[in-house]
Amino acid sequence: MKKLIFFSARSGKKQSGVTTVEMAIVSALFFMLLIGVIDIARLLFTWNALDEVTRRGARMAAVCPVGNGNEIKNIQDGAVFYGNIVFGLNPEDVVIEYLDKTGGDVGDPVANFTNIAFVRSSISPNFQYQMLIPFFQQLLSPPPFSTIAIAESLGVAPPAPAGFPATGDVSC
Repeated sequence: MKKLIFFSARSGKKQSGVTTVEMAIVSALFFMLLIGVIDIARLLFTWNALDEVTRRGARMAAVCPVGNGNEIKNIQDGAVFYGNIVFGLNPEDVVIEYLDKTGGDVGDPVANFTNIAFVRSSISPNFQYQMLIPFFQQLLSPPPFSTIAIAESLGVAPPAPAGFPATGDVSC
């Protein structure tokens, strides 16, 4: 049998370490791409979570007591699941508005309680998403997320029929 002998174009010169350098370049590119894919998945999760936060905020505002202070804070806390579902999203970033039949703001929801027909929950334009891709770390502003729901009980329970225990007001 004949032995096959391979010669490099630079016969006689050592090429030790070339594969290490090639591996370093290829693995750096691979891991940047991998982190980029993970960050895009994080971005899609964040967009879906922001949509759910507005839906949950509108639902809670439709059934929880109307108020200007602590009641709104309770709705905002509940909308963000009482914690940080999205990194950097604070309860204050959830905007709750009470609307009349024409879609206009009712102003003071307590004084104009009977005029409330809809509630709107949206994400404040101050919220920004932080990318984590290496060499591409920047802040992105999300698209406007908003949910409008029909005002339901607004925290007021109807009087109980005769013979049934009184229900009183609803608390959230």
